[in-house]
This record gives sequence, C-alpha cells and structure tokens, in this order.
Amino acid sequence: MSVSLQARLDRPEAQSIAVALSGGGDSVALLHMLREAGHQVQAVTVDHGLRAESADEAAMVGGWCRDWGVPHQVLRWEDHPKTGNLMDAARRARRDLIHDWTLAQGLSTVVLGHTADDQAETLLMGLTRAAGIDGLCGLRPSWQQGAVTWARPMLRLTRDELRDWLSSHGLPWVEDPSNSNDRFLRARTRKLLAGLAPLGLTPARLAESAAHLARARQALDAAVLEAATRVCDERAGALHLDPGAFAALPEEIARRLAQAMILWLSGADYPPRAADLARFIAAVQDGRAATLAGCRLKNSWLTVEPRHADLRRWRLTGQGEAALLGAEGLRQLENWRGCGLPRHVLELTPALWQGDRLIAAPCAGFGLASAECAPSFKAWLLSH
Repeated sequence: MSVSLQARLDRPEAQSIAVALSGGGDSVALLHMLREAGHQVQAVTVDHGLRAESADEAAMVGGWCRDWGVPHQVLRWEDHPKTGNLMDAARRARRDLIHDWTLAQGLSTVVLGHTADDQAETLLMGLTRAAGIDGLCGLRPSWQQGAVTWARPMLRLTRDELRDWLSSHGLPWVEDPSNSNDRFLRARTRKLLAGLAPLGLTPARLAESAAHLARARQALDAAVLEAATRVCDERAGALHLDPGAFAALPEEIARRLAQAMILWLSGADYPPRAADLARFIAAVQDGRAATLAGCRLKNSWLTVEPRHADLRRWRLTGQGEAALLGAEGLRQLENWRGCGLPRHVLELTPALWQGDRLIAAPCAGFGLASAECAPSFKAWLLSH
C-alpha cells in the first residue's frame, strides 16, 4: 500500500473485524488494506436476490475469499416487501442481517467500503432536495447499533485511487450494473460528478466540504444537548417540557430538539415532515396540546400515544407478567398521586401482574421491581 493511502485510511481500533464485502472494488480494496495493516478479517456478503446474477456473484466472491484464506459468509434476504421503497427496505435488511451475523461471530466492528466519491455524491444528492446541514454533511464515519460499531474507514480515499491500487496488486473486483443505471439518482449523480472535475469540484474536494459541514453539525448537536438539559426533564419514559425555556431557544436549536424528542419517543427512523414539525413546535411554545408521529403533548408532558406504547423501550426486572400499567393498574394503586406523575404518563409505564392482580408498578414506587427506559433521552442524543 502506498504511504499516501495508508496515511488516509482510518483504521478501526478493533483487531478482529467484519468486512461487508459486496465484491465491488471499494470493499475488496478495504478487505486487503486491513489485512495488510495486520487486522484479522471475516467477510460477509448479502445476496438481496433482486437480480438474477446476484447469487452467482455472491458465490464468486466466496471463491475469492477461499483463495485468499478469508472466512466468508453469504446472507440471503428473502423477505421482500410487496409495496413501498424496495431499495430502502434492502438497505435496512442488509444492515440488520450483517448486525446479527456480526454478533453471532463474536465480533463488535463492521467496516463498509464507502469512499470520498460516495461522500461527494451524497452531498450533491442532498442539494437536489434543498437539504439542510444534516443532508449535506455526508455519510457518518462511524455509528453504534446496539453492541456493534459500524465504520467507514475510506472516506478520505477516492474510487480511482482504490482501482489503481487493486490493479497494481492484481486483485479482482466486479462492477454492480446498478451503479450505471440512470433509473437511480446516485448513478445519475455519479455521471454529473465526472463533469464537475474541470471546475475543481472533484470527489476529494466535495468530500472535504462535507467534512466541514459535519463538524458544524457536531457543534449544533452539542448545543441541542445543552438545551435539552434546560428545557426538558425525562421521567418515566416521558419528557416534561418548559414551554417558556423552549420558546427562548434559537429557531434551529428548537427545531432539532423537537425532532430529537419525537424520534426518541417514537423510535422512528425518519423525522416528521417539516410543516408538521413546525406546527408541533408552535404548540410546545404556546403550551397547547398536540400529536405528531405517534407522540402526544398534553399539559407540557410529551409521551407516546397509548396505542403506540411499547414495553420494548423498558428494562424491567422483577417477578410477574409484564404489561403496561394502564387504567386498571392505576385503579389498584391507592396512593399513585404521591409519585408526582400525571395519570396519562403513569398509565404508559410498565407493571408486573399476577393474573388480574397488580404486584409491582416501579414508576409509581409500588412493589419489588425496577424499570428503566433505555436508552435514556440523553444517551440517545449522544449516540445520534
């Protein structure tokens, strides 16, 4: 490996690593660069089954790995949705399959072969949507999903540099035909990017701009975290808001905080539409009731709506059958008002039952049990 590429490869801390290996030039180069750097690697390929050739390509990649002495596994996605965004569903399925496989192998780090070109394409696609800073700061270098760390070590390397490196080492790769299919926005953006180079808008230069914007987003995230400590108080899986303090926030910090609260409570992958979020923000500032994305604002308390309440948000310990406290559980608690929580918040907390008899309601201080909402809002903010 040349010194220049070695210096710009952000090597993971873990010694043993899972490599998401599609067989394309980027992931093949990443696999071998990490091996040269002394890492122990295992490769995993997801066959989405969306093209007739995909199974043969996955088998070919498996043959390469046998020749290289690299452990390799093919994971197949078979639960294709009949409606909706197929490409988005495929991306989610790939992530979940690799996550579960990584844990099963006793590994904690997965690396992906995205490059500076992917960063540049992502920035340009964001511009087509008139995206704000979140949509223009590119792909995340790393993030956490449960016990698995995902990382993109090659965001400072270009696709052409990697192809040259592969050719100099006599290593094979396969090109995904979707990369040149004009049906897909990324393929059209890739062709546009080639025409921007004479203006100095190279993949490396655009990726550098995305990195600057990412640092600006980090500053905004820090401001949101600080604002959250003054504006909202997490209790019993809900958020108690100070409308006056919220109204005093700068507009962008208020928007980001409101969006974060909704995403934390709802568990949604995508934020609400801008117009809907703006109406919700106005309701918070005015101290009015509102609902948005399965969440309910009432008397300055923000909770999930009862029909969206989910015990999986909670770590509950104790003996008994777990279920929400609900109105029936509240009727069996004589002194529930002493816990300081309103009825509509307490009813959505976990409880332990023996048949129809309530035996523990941790958030109300009743019975031998404990309950913790995980992750907490602060922990969620730090990880997103």
